[in-house]
Amino acid sequence: MSDDLRADVAGVMRELGHEFVAHELSDEQFARFAEHLAALRDIVAGSPPRTRAMASSFEDFKMAIPEEGRHVRHQLFADSIVSGNANPMGLGATLWRQGETAFMEVSLGKAFEGAPGRSHGGIVAALIDETMGLVLALHDLLAFTGRLDISYHAPTPIDTPIVARAWLDHRDGRKLRLVSSVTANDVEVASAKALFIAVDPERFLARHALES
Repeated sequence: MSDDLRADVAGVMRELGHEFVAHELSDEQFARFAEHLAALRDIVAGSPPRTRAMASSFEDFKMAIPEEGRHVRHQLFADSIVSGNANPMGLGATLWRQGETAFMEVSLGKAFEGAPGRSHGGIVAALIDETMGLVLALHDLLAFTGRLDISYHAPTPIDTPIVARAWLDHRDGRKLRLVSSVTANDVEVASAKALFIAVDPERFLARHALES
């Protein structure tokens, strides 16, 4: 199966979701739409089940580190709700790095709207958390989010490129302090500080293997 083809289909489904939210349909169109979608759903539901493969080593598991300055969509965790390229319900963000600073960029469509004309704050939080996850990869760390404190400074627009950047501020043993900033049109719309707790990657993978 082609990963690129799966990602292409997921991209069309993401676009469909945004167009559906952004447009009015007639009752007749709704009925036709539901009929077609139900048929497609049944095709998918009748296909063989798919399981998410678990890496056997930390190098294979951790978020792929892009080349310096190169914008990519996530291929390792293709089902990621934020940066995966094969999740039809995801954001489809692109990521890159500059030194030890991680970046992610996305234009949030109509389906991610909160207040009129503004992106939902929870979606912005997910973007920040995922960007911090890339920071961990840059430092060859595996950790979980212990606390995420976000300040919203201005409305985050929809259908406009927004950029999140994050970096490791300092480390105290297993406690990792990360900082992030989100901008749109060169205006900071949100900032965040987070506490991540580092875990031993080999023990984590070994425990998951036993539970699988």
